Amino acid sequence: MNIAYIGMGSNLESPVEQMKSASEALLAHPKITGVEFSKVYNTTPVGPQNQPDYVNAAAKIETELSAVELLDALQAIENTHGRVRTIRWGARTLDLDILLYNQDTIHTDRLIVPHKELPNRNFVLIPLSDLCPTLTLPNGQSLAKLIANCPENGISEISDVTL
Repeated sequence: MNIAYIGMGSNLESPVEQMKSASEALLAHPKITGVEFSKVYNTTPVGPQNQPDYVNAAAKIETELSAVELLDALQAIENTHGRVRTIRWGARTLDLDILLYNQDTIHTDRLIVPHKELPNRNFVLIPLSDLCPTLTLPNGQSLAKLIANCPENGISEISDVTL
């Protein structure tokens, strides 16, 4: 069984509902089990600032899927939520990223794991910490150290929302 951490985000078309629907899709997938979700956060956008704030969270899953099969499954969920890829770091209905897959380092044309922006994104690091505060990346970096070096500006918990 493989352990993966998934970054979740949305800032279009009722983001909280998009995230809840995505969490239901993860829970319903026949080859994904043991799903746990982080707290849910409101975050300022990275990249173009002329877009709404995001709703972000993370999920820890167990899966029989290979990393590429998991990527395909996540992209299928994004597509059913109307995901359109036009502008890099632009607004989106749903974004599901493989942040970590076991302790593997993967670098292909389709997939880079750990996610290359993971160390620079408080909206990824803080939800990951909710799930596993003692997490260490494949390169030996601790999640706690990454969080200490990443400013927390632009992130706040949405306390009345759970996935």
